[in-house]
Amino acid sequence: MIAWFADSSHWLGDDGLLLLIWQHLLYSAVALVCTLLVAFPIGCYCGHTGKGERVLIGCANALRALPSFGLIIILVIILGPVFTSDLAFIIPSLIVLIVLALPSVMLGVWSGITSIDRTVIDAARGMGYSPWRLLLTVELPCALPLIISGIRSATLQIISTATIAAYVSLGGLGRLIIDGRAQSDYQQMIAGALLVAVLALLVDFIFSLLIRVVVSPGILRRETSQKSSVPSILTRNRS
Repeated sequence: MIAWFADSSHWLGDDGLLLLIWQHLLYSAVALVCTLLVAFPIGCYCGHTGKGERVLIGCANALRALPSFGLIIILVIILGPVFTSDLAFIIPSLIVLIVLALPSVMLGVWSGITSIDRTVIDAARGMGYSPWRLLLTVELPCALPLIISGIRSATLQIISTATIAAYVSLGGLGRLIIDGRAQSDYQQMIAGALLVAVLALLVDFIFSLLIRVVVSPGILRRETSQKSSVPSILTRNRS
């Protein structure tokens, strides 16, 4: 494998690793941004108002039950004739990545807000905070650990699923696995799998640093002291 990675011809060109890594990151970033635009407001609304929680959990569980690969194929068949360019493959793949990532972000935001100590919320309301001020200055800062955890989980799911999306010519690191299997080039397949794993670990590490940078130290200490209760909350939400 070292010799395979050391060969410069595998890194450059239209099918080179540099271009495939860039495509993988680009598609993942676009899917994550679209996911945040949809899921973040929904999670904030349900968490802040307490309305629609059953619908939120039901929809999240339903979206998680969808088969990603089958959904990609169906969307390509339906949307393919609508577009004449590469969008015929890119749009269906992005839709699937977004659908896959929505539950983690929605539940992360909702869980973060609803797990806040109610005495904190009552105290803010007693001081005359408006609903928007309460959401922006109290609920979201206190919910940041679970919000970032949800985004972190969604990002890792997008990166891993973008690999199978290469089956419909999306590009990215999945091409190494798909093309390697077609050509019985096992070194190329292993290289693709290794790069996806390294990319996921790198992104996970960045999120772990992000939590330490943006979350208040006081909230981090509280989360540490309540370490046993946080997983139970997420488990309850996903059941």
